[in-house]
Amino acid sequence: MATITAAMVKDLREKTGVGMMDCKQALNENNGDMDAAVDWLRKKGLSKAAKKAGRVAAEGLIGALVEGTKGVVVEVNSETDFVGRNEQFQGLVKLIAQVALKAGTEVPKILAAKVGDVTVERAITDAIATIGENMTLRRAAELSVKDGVVASYTHNTVIDGLGKMGVIVALESSGKKDELAALGRQIAMHVASANPQALDAAGLDPATVAREKDVLADKYRQQGKPAAMIEKIVESGLKTYYKEVCLLEQGFIFDDKKSVAQAVKEAEGKVGAPIKVAGFVRYALGEGIEKQESDFAAEVAAAAGQG
Repeated sequence: MATITAAMVKDLREKTGVGMMDCKQALNENNGDMDAAVDWLRKKGLSKAAKKAGRVAAEGLIGALVEGTKGVVVEVNSETDFVGRNEQFQGLVKLIAQVALKAGTEVPKILAAKVGDVTVERAITDAIATIGENMTLRRAAELSVKDGVVASYTHNTVIDGLGKMGVIVALESSGKKDELAALGRQIAMHVASANPQALDAAGLDPATVAREKDVLADKYRQQGKPAAMIEKIVESGLKTYYKEVCLLEQGFIFDDKKSVAQAVKEAEGKVGAPIKVAGFVRYALGEGIEKQESDFAAEVAAAAGQG
C-alpha cells in the first residue's frame, strides 16, 4: 500500500475541486495513482474540474516566429522568471527560433547549427556563464503550407514574438492573404484561450477517448442504468467531450454562438476561396514539468502520519 501524504491529497484537491476527505479516499482506493484517483472521483460524480491542467512550474520564454508560409514555436527554459526579462536571454530565444526556421525543429539539429562562428549549444553555454542560471532548449515545432498562411500569437508577451505561451496556426487557402492572416491570428488566440487537444475527433489519442468512454460508462453503470441506455448516454457524452477538446468543434471565443469550423466557413466569403485549418501548435511555458516545491506544513503532517 502506497503512503498517501498530505501533499498528494492537496494536489488532487487542486486538480479536481473535491473535498480533502474524498481526495484522500480516492488516493487510498487507487494506491496513490493520481490519474486513477481523478477517474475514480469522476466515476463517483464528485470531480468538479477533473480536466483542469496541472500547475505550470518551469520558467523561461516561448518564442513564436513566422516567415512566409512557415512558422515555428520554441521553448527555452530558465531557473527563474527574472531571466525572462533579461535582454540577452530574449535575444537568445529569438535567435533559436530563427535557427529553427532554417534547420528544422529537432533539438539536436538546432543545438548543432552554427550562428556565426559558434553553435547554438555554445551560445546557450555562453549565456549561462554570463547570466548565471541554467538554461535549456526543451522543444520546438513547426507548421508550413504550400499556399496559405501560418499565423502566430504569444500570450503574456514580454517583447514581440516572445511570451509565456506561443501558438502557431496553419491555414491552407488560395484566397486573400491579409484576410487569411487576420483569421489565423484570431484562431491562434482562440487556441491559446481554449486549449484544444486536437483539430478534430480523428486527431485525438484513441487511448484518451477509450478512457473517457470508460469513465462515462462506469459512472452510469454504478447508477444502475441499463446497458442499452448507457451506450446511448456514452455516445452523447462523447459528442459533448469533442466539443470541449476538438478545435473545429469548440465554440469560437470571438462568437460563441458558432463553432470554429462555422467561423472558418463564414470567413471564406471575405477570403474569396475555401479555407482548411491544416494544424496548430500550442506551447505553454513549463507544461508537464514539475518544479520541486517545499510545503513545510504538508511535510510535517506526513511525518506525523496525518497524510
